[in-house]
Amino acid sequence: MQLIICEKPSVAMTVAAALGVKNRKNGYIEGNGRIISWCIGHLVGLADAGSYEERFKKWRYEDLPILPEPFRFVLSPGKEEQFNTLKSLMERPNVEELVNACDAGREGELIFRLVYDMAGCNKPFSRLWISSMEDTAIREEFENLKPGAAYEALYQSALCRQEADWLIGINATRMFSVLYHRTLSVGRVQTPTLSMLAQREGRISRFQKEKYHLVRLTCGGAEAVSSRIPGSSEAGQLKDACQGAAVICTSVEAEEKTVKPPKLFDLTTLQREANRLFGYTAKQTLDYAQSLYEKKLITYPRTDSRYLTSDMADTAASIFRLAAALPPFNGNIGFPPDTASLISDKDVSDHHAIILTAKLGKTDVPALPAGDRNILLLIGCKLLCAAAAPYIFETVTAVFDCAGHAFTAKGKRLLSGGWQTVEQLFRASLKGRPEDGDTDGDGDSALPELCAGQVFENAAVSVTEHFTAPPKPYTEDTLLSAMEHAGAEDMPEDAERRGLGTPATRASIIEKLVSSGFAERKGKNLVPTKDGINLVAVLPDALTSPLLTAEWEQKLSDVAKGQAGPEDFMAGIHRMAADLVSTYSHIDQDGQKLFAPEKEPVGVCPRCGEPVYEGKKNFYCGNRGCGFVLWKNDRFWVSRKKELTKKMAADLLKKGRVKVKGMYSEKKDTTYDATVILDDTGGRYINFKLEFDRKPGRKERTDGR
Repeated sequence: MQLIICEKPSVAMTVAAALGVKNRKNGYIEGNGRIISWCIGHLVGLADAGSYEERFKKWRYEDLPILPEPFRFVLSPGKEEQFNTLKSLMERPNVEELVNACDAGREGELIFRLVYDMAGCNKPFSRLWISSMEDTAIREEFENLKPGAAYEALYQSALCRQEADWLIGINATRMFSVLYHRTLSVGRVQTPTLSMLAQREGRISRFQKEKYHLVRLTCGGAEAVSSRIPGSSEAGQLKDACQGAAVICTSVEAEEKTVKPPKLFDLTTLQREANRLFGYTAKQTLDYAQSLYEKKLITYPRTDSRYLTSDMADTAASIFRLAAALPPFNGNIGFPPDTASLISDKDVSDHHAIILTAKLGKTDVPALPAGDRNILLLIGCKLLCAAAAPYIFETVTAVFDCAGHAFTAKGKRLLSGGWQTVEQLFRASLKGRPEDGDTDGDGDSALPELCAGQVFENAAVSVTEHFTAPPKPYTEDTLLSAMEHAGAEDMPEDAERRGLGTPATRASIIEKLVSSGFAERKGKNLVPTKDGINLVAVLPDALTSPLLTAEWEQKLSDVAKGQAGPEDFMAGIHRMAADLVSTYSHIDQDGQKLFAPEKEPVGVCPRCGEPVYEGKKNFYCGNRGCGFVLWKNDRFWVSRKKELTKKMAADLLKKGRVKVKGMYSEKKDTTYDATVILDDTGGRYINFKLEFDRKPGRKERTDGR
């Protein structure tokens, strides 16, 4: 009997259907000499620091660094039942071998192996490595199972990554949280990502816009533009000089340019384009892609490759034909696919690029949920574009002379639409269009026929006013691109993993920054919060630079290939954690105030005009030298069995009076309503007066403290 363990229930159902395993049980499926079960993601994880020693349950600087040896593993809360199911299946006498059918990648390897070890299993196991959930692909790969031992180095790499992230995350998070009295989540990927947001925000906030002017000439159907002119008077002088002056075309240069078709999608480029076109977050796009994968409509989405392997040429051609039949492409794709341009074995690591599957031909695409449908069509469009001809155009630059100054006109002439024709079909089908950036006059339209030496009389002259623009805030599109390329200049050319995170983890990193309060979404933009900016400011460069994660990924790649030992890698991580704690032991008083919650003023101090804030026992002036304070337990309020609330204090500060109902009179043992008047004489304590409205037009006052 063969026990097959998948990563998710949905994948297990798909594998079971492909292998004809139909007998559904509680937590597994059985039949045809096979048992298929699942892990529900990470069933086993690293234990919390508090499980090693009682003192680690509290966050204290003196207990750092925490360096467990060996690490302990625990069951993920709420998933104990499924683990027990898997353990009992592994212990069945008739189960002779296991198959690791978790997602084909570093994390999938880790998920299976931790469950296998936690269950104490020592039965032989094989590895299923698939990129497509189609039935034929699953059956074919089951005929080519690899020995589990062949992926031992990959498992060690995954384990190193998990333990290293725990060590740096736990020690850095606890240390800076204790020092600054605020939970400050620190991680080797999320912190450099936050740093990029903070740096961009700094450039935007420091930016000072500058005005400039352009003088424009309209002659012979072309608009020629001057270089930037700072002052309006200088621009006006040039305009006056050009009025009525002859305009001479001094040169015309034409250059043919070829733009190669885009590559196929990996996950990051899919997320970027979906954000640009549909406004989807990276997590939304990943969720839609995962849904399509589980519906068997696309190949494995968590890939960092943008090519196919050589054995997929025929498959690519057949999928191309299916994609070409989809609206809005149907009937408009009249070229044979150049599948050779999609192939590059050396550029495919764990998984090939994302493409559609043969099941597309049997699917009612319009009936799919909107998010799934948009992503499916986007992937189909990319396949058609990638296999199309190049986009070829001609740029024309004409230079004119007028009054001794140069003016430039630019134009573009289409020679062959190629792949852009496909993309334009797709974009024309969208309800909304992406915003186009404006320019200083570089047009996409063709220029009229021009030649050097032409003279134009009475050209129309105008001046336009412009301002330099600050850097744009990050969107998920541009942030994902920045994460992908971060630190690339510091990495060897042959490094397999570059940038911050992996295609599968970048979406969760962005979501964690938002949920932790260090970043926020403003429309399509992602911006750091005040706490996020402060966090980057107080952390060492080693934790905010992408170089650390780039170095880690290179070393982890070496471990995965068996070119380096996991022990050496982890020894370096231990040293880093210890050095971090020893270097940062205390902060000054100003530093401790950085993450203090911002207090909302209750009102304005009647003595000095500074804001008044609410404390636990009072309402106090923010100016320490002032001394104005309203005590909540003032005997005026206590004797009348009333509490000075924030709203009452606000009215007293703004109006000098507040109406209060139900005040207690000890003398008469009853309650009454009155207006309390603030009577501040500048002393240590504040006095109050009562005003009673007994009869219309008649008020009675009494002092009270």
